[in-house]
Parts: sequence; C-alpha cells; structure tokens
Amino acid sequence: MSLAAATRDAVRERPFLYDALRAGVVNYTAAARTLDVDGEEEAIATALRRFAEELDDGPVHESDARVSMESGLGRVESPDAESSAVLAVGDATFADGAGSLTGIVASGDLSSGALAQVLGRLRATDVSVEAAGVTDDALVVVVSRRAGPDALRTVEAVVQG
Repeated sequence: MSLAAATRDAVRERPFLYDALRAGVVNYTAAARTLDVDGEEEAIATALRRFAEELDDGPVHESDARVSMESGLGRVESPDAESSAVLAVGDATFADGAGSLTGIVASGDLSSGALAQVLGRLRATDVSVEAAGVTDDALVVVVSRRAGPDALRTVEAVVQG
C-alpha cells in the first residue's frame, strides 16, 4: 500500500480529522504526528495536504426539510393502536404518549451526513441523545424534555443550512 493510501485510510478511521481536512483547519505536520502510518512525518503531511485538496468543502447536505418537536415520547415494548411509533432502533421503540421524552423530527430530503452533524453538535453542547435514526426522508432524535428546545434549534440549524 502506498503512503498516500495508508494516510487516507488512517484519516478515514478518524472522522474528526476528515471533517477538519474538509474544513481546511488542520496543521498537517501536527496531524501527521498523530497518525499511525509508516513513513517520514513530512511525507505524511504532504499526503494529508493532497488529500485535503481533493475533498469537497461544500455542505454535507442541502435540504428543505421541515422540523417539528413531539413531546410525550417514551419507550414501549411494542406500539399499539393508541400510540404511534416515532422511532424504532433495534429492540427499542419510542412512541407518542408513552413518556416524558421529546422527539425532534425532520422530514424532507435528508442524508446520513445530516444525522452525523446533528449528533456531533448535540455532543458538543452536552445534550444527551436517547436514540436517533435517519432515512432518506426523515431524521429523528430523541432527547430529554428539558433538552428539547436546544435539540430543536440544533436540528433546524443543520438541516435547513
């Protein structure tokens, strides 16, 4: 494997570094020191520079999504006719009228990149996420009731650009 390919692989194992390269905010020499790639530091830094030049620095997504907040969500064993499932991930189903959680629901043309960005921003603001999921036309984040307004603003900022 070439040094350039090894460097790209190492970057892809570190999504934060990939995002920083896309944004153009990396000290290439310092980043080269942190990568477990066999080669000279300056050669790795050069590979990082070249990789960064190839990356699209445009937005992760562009969407005309609509965002709403649904209160009263809770985890249910299986949704019934009286409660409608808002999100199901694995064996966890969150339904309306079953608890005190809040769901932030975005609908429209969405991508998994939008969810990644939402989760990153929520993590940066110390908002704990109970569950999250995304499809081509919906994104759902379940948070505590108190975190609902902050999560709503975050999701709106991400999906509406």
